[in-house]
Amino acid sequence: MKYFLLAICFLFISVESFGQQFSQYNTGTLYDSFENPAQATFKPDTSYNLAFNFFVPNFNSNAYITGNGQIPLKSRLFGGRYINNNNLTLGNGRFSRVNVQSNIYTSMFKVYTSLDGDQEIGISTQTRAEGRGLFSDESFLLLSQLSKFTEPAYSDIFNNSYTEQTYHQISFTYREKVNKQFSIGFKLSALLGIQYQKLQTDHSNIQFDNLADLAALRLQGNYRISFTPGEFSSHDLLPTFRNPGASISIGTILRTRDNFIIQANVKDLGFIHWNKKSKTSNFDATGIVYDIGTRRREDNLYATTNAIIHSADQAGSFVTPTNGVAELSANKSFWLDYDKRFKYSPTIIAQKELFYEGYTVAMVNPLQYKNLVGTVTTSYNNYGVFTTGLQGMIKAPNVEFYMGTDRLVQSVSLLRAARKSDAAINKNASFAGADFFLGFSLKFGRVIEHPLNANRIPLGERPGFLKRIWNNIFHPGKDDGS
Repeated sequence: MKYFLLAICFLFISVESFGQQFSQYNTGTLYDSFENPAQATFKPDTSYNLAFNFFVPNFNSNAYITGNGQIPLKSRLFGGRYINNNNLTLGNGRFSRVNVQSNIYTSMFKVYTSLDGDQEIGISTQTRAEGRGLFSDESFLLLSQLSKFTEPAYSDIFNNSYTEQTYHQISFTYREKVNKQFSIGFKLSALLGIQYQKLQTDHSNIQFDNLADLAALRLQGNYRISFTPGEFSSHDLLPTFRNPGASISIGTILRTRDNFIIQANVKDLGFIHWNKKSKTSNFDATGIVYDIGTRRREDNLYATTNAIIHSADQAGSFVTPTNGVAELSANKSFWLDYDKRFKYSPTIIAQKELFYEGYTVAMVNPLQYKNLVGTVTTSYNNYGVFTTGLQGMIKAPNVEFYMGTDRLVQSVSLLRAARKSDAAINKNASFAGADFFLGFSLKFGRVIEHPLNANRIPLGERPGFLKRIWNNIFHPGKDDGS
């Protein structure tokens, strides 16, 4: 980390995001079945019985920034300097919110194990990252427009916070259709932590000495980190058991008599135990920022801040939760023509983060023609972020490929800013952000066949264990799956 605010805003932006990739809901892709464990991957009499991504990464990465900090962050990131932004305020308690996430499946493999219950089992490996931050307008002003600070002292204007963690995930999934209306699935995961950082500044104070060209900065709060700064390397990205954890996802699907599909999920509910060499600092200290009126201001601010937050470091392990969410969705399909060539299958989704205040509502609008699917997705969250995205998909019985973005306009704008477009850099929209996802998988093996259509004689299959439990509860003595 080299720069004060850029470090804490962007140290995780290349690999992280928050929120489900909503465009994949009810698509029946391999990615969809691992994210929503009650979702079926295979279709009897059509699909082969094995599905694999052949180590082609299936991923979703996104980020967004709200508030007045958009322009200075974009100008510093893409232009190497801070552009003055007249929207930044002093003393009004305004903040910019940074929210970033990534979910990368490196391997996904599923097997269709039984016609009785449409049983599917699978294993997967993935890397996830979660990050969010809240940064005051005054923090950006300190870096870009020092002349705005006309008073000799200010209090509680730098009460920033951020959290980020990354980890590997190795999962086992099981899905079963208990009866014609109800399906259930679960995903059990072992987590291998990579890194964790959290900063919470509760109180702050700064006093300027213009004659000496310095400032006294006091910060009080809490800081946690799972590694030694400056010693983290690419080798530490490899999976190890140094930071173990576990998580669970449970999903259910109910098909009503009028063919609505109601899906409920509790996803990624888990924890990570960070190793005993991790550091916790309950800091309350003052540091001097020298040469604050010069070009060295950014480097000196970071050095002083870093020294303060590490001033009370104590080694010891700690436990953190993963960003679990609860979701509820409703879907129904409609044929738009007599020959059943065009199908429209809208899904409405409500999502609530379990350990944070965030919630999102979304509507997914896929239109399918034969093996081609085009999807328009809209979403809105409690931070006032409204997004529109597009997805294109080839969805054949045994081949699937898709790509798209859930933040189309913002992704184009950020790409233009990255190409040093002044208009895009200077644009202070409702939020700035980017999103991109891509996926691929194939099915192979033998065709899944019902007995009446089979080319081979089945030897008989025992109902799945979830169906046996269901029958024991609701139909005592009935264990044959009939």
